[in-house]
Amino acid sequence: MKKYEHGGNIYSDDTEYDFSANINPLGMPENVRKAVLKSVDMCESYPEPYSERLVSAISEYENFPAENIVCGNGASDLIYRIISVIRPQKAFVEEPSFIEYEKALSEYNCKITSEFSHNADIVILGNPNNPTGLTLNTEIMKTISDICIKKNIYFLCDECFLDFVRDGRSKSIFNFMNNRVIILKAFTKIYAMAGLRLGYALFGDKELAEKVKYSGQCWNVSVPAQLAGIQALKETDYISRTVSFIETERRFLFKNLKRIGIKAYKSETNFILLYTEKPIDRLLAERKIKIRNCENFEGLGKNYFRIAVRTHRENEILIKALEDIFNG
Repeated sequence: MKKYEHGGNIYSDDTEYDFSANINPLGMPENVRKAVLKSVDMCESYPEPYSERLVSAISEYENFPAENIVCGNGASDLIYRIISVIRPQKAFVEEPSFIEYEKALSEYNCKITSEFSHNADIVILGNPNNPTGLTLNTEIMKTISDICIKKNIYFLCDECFLDFVRDGRSKSIFNFMNNRVIILKAFTKIYAMAGLRLGYALFGDKELAEKVKYSGQCWNVSVPAQLAGIQALKETDYISRTVSFIETERRFLFKNLKRIGIKAYKSETNFILLYTEKPIDRLLAERKIKIRNCENFEGLGKNYFRIAVRTHRENEILIKALEDIFNG
């Protein structure tokens, strides 16, 4: 597979069930869907240049200063803009982790290491990490945060999947915020808005936030995405329902994967990392089921795969297909 290939590309093959993209199986909230449809009448005009009303809504939701918040065309857009402003020469990135970190850093000729160093310019960690699905230990986060402010190192913490985690706020780097910390968040996964592309970042450093805000193109968040984001922030019950649903279905998958004989690694979020020597991605594709081959994640390689937690019906279909592959 290609080095920077992602899951979720359902357009190039015959996919009926997509377990390769970690999208909320409850689907887009109905009121968010209505906001998107209503936005069509406004699409003849440019969007607000810097998502001013959306930033104000995020500020109230996060209880965080609006001037320290920047919105982007998905979290990935913000990764590139943050890196383009900081221009780090040396970065510490956990292995395995989201491959866009490496790609963004490489475009600025940054040296990347998987061993923590006090002379790094930036530390990038996932909380929870993709593809392992585990949150960072809070004491480790505090230690890294303290080191970063003392050594003038930026700490970019990707929390795009933290809303799927029970008591996620208590496990956030938000609790150790300082002017070296940047928190990355997205509407994409938790609100099932992948096609709309919407993310935001919380900056401990107001001046850095301003530089990132004015980096890249203007109007980088569309009218539908802005209005959908404002409505999504009101859907608090949807988040709690999602967390409970994911916990139930994740237990179902773990129990049955173990029964089949597939190694499944502990996860706290809406996806599970698997190990098996069978080419299950290819064998499932023959059944129109798409999963994520993790061969292009640094530190993994062949035989590692990732599956999303989907609806119960879809999860049953996946388990039945795996049973046929392993025991048929």
